[in-house]
Amino acid sequence: AASTFKILNTLIALQEGVVNGKDSLFKWDRQARSIAGWNRDQTLESAFKLSCVWCYQQLAREIGAQTYRDYLHSIGYGQLREPFKTDSFWLDGSLQISALEQVAFLQQVYQRSLPFRPAAYDTLQAIMLSEHTAAYSKTGLAGGTTPKIGWYVGYVVTAGDVWFFATNLDIRSDEQLPLRLLLTREALQAKGALP
Repeated sequence: AASTFKILNTLIALQEGVVNGKDSLFKWDRQARSIAGWNRDQTLESAFKLSCVWCYQQLAREIGAQTYRDYLHSIGYGQLREPFKTDSFWLDGSLQISALEQVAFLQQVYQRSLPFRPAAYDTLQAIMLSEHTAAYSKTGLAGGTTPKIGWYVGYVVTAGDVWFFATNLDIRSDEQLPLRLLLTREALQAKGALP
């Protein structure tokens, strides 16, 4: 699942009251991390868009393992291997999901048929919108495998339809990372979902 889990993780955190909106603040602990954009205070919105691992690890420790088990089971999101580390299970391969399962989950998010408050959906939708692609989306990179697995999941709303997508690619070098968005965008353009 990698960082695509931030979609569900955000809903859970909002539903559980661990955060209360897109401007909820994460105070930087002054520990320098490899991605420069993470080295400052974050809001929920910036943490989602920058895929800030330390922010979501902080949320995970507050949410707790049993709460995750309950949500993952009731929603039917992927497969969770036990035992797992509460603050890294979506990063270390303990939580796995297929592209078809991603699409089924995203359809439920779009239809708002999962057990979350309207305000949680509203906040998620606001932070998922990508200005670059006009899609409600999230990237992900599972780096614990060789090759790495790159994800790009989401949906595009057009005048007459909703187009759901879940792309995963073998990533053998950092130069291939942009292919997640590029290939998905080309496919959506070929279908007429994007200009």
